[in-house]
Amino acid sequence: MDNALAVPLLLHYPMNIEDLLAFILGMLFAVTLNAEAQAFMATSMGDRRTESGRRFTFNPILHLDPLGTLAFCLGGFGWARWVDIDPSKFSHPRLYTIIIRLSGPLANLFLASIGGSIVMLAQAIQFHPGLFPGVIAVNVAAALYNLLPIPPLALGCLWTAADPVKLERLQRRLGYICGGLLVLVLGLDRLYHLELFSRYFNPLITTVFAFIVGQN
Repeated sequence: MDNALAVPLLLHYPMNIEDLLAFILGMLFAVTLNAEAQAFMATSMGDRRTESGRRFTFNPILHLDPLGTLAFCLGGFGWARWVDIDPSKFSHPRLYTIIIRLSGPLANLFLASIGGSIVMLAQAIQFHPGLFPGVIAVNVAAALYNLLPIPPLALGCLWTAADPVKLERLQRRLGYICGGLLVLVLGLDRLYHLELFSRYFNPLITTVFAFIVGQN
């Protein structure tokens, strides 16, 4: 495996074509799996929709959120387009809402684990793993950052967990407002090298990445 890969994988200039492609593919996989996992969990827990085609689509472009994509480009992590759920359909709205939102980053870790198995197999037969390490790095970063309790990240749902049925619209608005502020912070962080998040998350991302690809 190419030990020169920077973890977490960030957009920078200059950037070799392999890392750039890995970053783009990692982001597209991350938002698609994240959104589809939430949709699947919501449906399995009782929020079934007749217009399922709007919820279940593996076209990654439809899952890209403008602010979330900017966050990926600036900070190496981001979020998918908002997955609409109806907590009133759940027998346990508070618990199920949290489980549904957390299923997104769990799906990212699951994808990273599959990629890690492929990387270890490639190492065993002395074959270059290609873009897989970069895709893994992006998905690990997305999963771990989504554990921050900031809307629209996954655990941001805790802000309205007291009554998710009545506060679902508020949660969506908080996602827009806090998402915009988060992108602004990431831009300032990138410009002035403040390391507001990276000083805490980068070591964790590196550790999880190394574990997944068998570098421990």
